[in-house]
Amino acid sequence: MSVKAKYQPVLDLGEELNIQDGYVEELDGVLKVGGTASTQYHKNLLWDKIKEIGGENPSDIQADIKIATEDYFHKHTVKSGDSLSKIAKHYYGDASKYMVIFNANTDQLKDPNLIHPDQELTIPFPA
Repeated sequence: MSVKAKYQPVLDLGEELNIQDGYVEELDGVLKVGGTASTQYHKNLLWDKIKEIGGENPSDIQADIKIATEDYFHKHTVKSGDSLSKIAKHYYGDASKYMVIFNANTDQLKDPNLIHPDQELTIPFPA
């Protein structure tokens, strides 16, 4: 199996996340990939997929993933059934951090218990 085939799920995820200026090159058994993710969250997803396939410190892949913005961790579009605690659990692994998201979005949120589908919320960097 080629290294590129081994890491194909990473390349597929990169396409799904719309990585800009992406490149892929296989040289001497090492896959070199890179590009620009829209947010740190997307970059983290790519690194998580790389580690899932290659282990904690893979030697057969080199990734240079930049991010387009350092102003926030991610933007989340609210879906039906979402709550700030559910969103906090998704991004931070801790539902009790919902006020971090609320406080970052007071321009459009007045009550942490009241969000609406299609609102775009800023998700701050984890503390």
